[in-house]
Amino acid sequence: MSGEAGHDSYDNKEITDVLCSVGSVAIVGASANPIRPSFFVAKYLLDKGYRVIPVNPGHAGREILGQMTFARLADIPDPIDMVDIFRGSDAVPGIVDEILALKPLPAVVWMQLTVRHDAAARKAEAAGLKVIMNRCPKIEYARLSGEIGWNGVNSRVISARKPVMRGGFQHFGLR
Repeated sequence: MSGEAGHDSYDNKEITDVLCSVGSVAIVGASANPIRPSFFVAKYLLDKGYRVIPVNPGHAGREILGQMTFARLADIPDPIDMVDIFRGSDAVPGIVDEILALKPLPAVVWMQLTVRHDAAARKAEAAGLKVIMNRCPKIEYARLSGEIGWNGVNSRVISARKPVMRGGFQHFGLR
């Protein structure tokens, strides 16, 4: 896919606004395997207070991290604020079609690192959804909250503001 303006980079405020506005996240491609990236992203988001809904047809009806897993987005009985896609880029058009069939529509479609599909993004945006591609909500949350700096990673965020502590062990909220 060729890059299109608007999805090659995202402003920190844009990412922060998305992460602060959603409460529930359906993770399409969630794994019960604790060494898979989708597992530790789900765990991190749960630890930050998000409601995480795993979507994986091979694990449907069982729990991942204590959360019931569904086979399809349409099987989720409650409204979803954001869909996080942990599948290859070629699967995105079908997933976006599933998302657009939901009532009510989620506000955000988030595609994980290396996942990008510009035509599907345009279709979701035409329906009024916010689209983030080739980013990880776990990494973005940690970067914007300052937590990623604990590992020596440059967060690209300079601030004199004192971090806002949240409940739990070493949890910063977003600025």
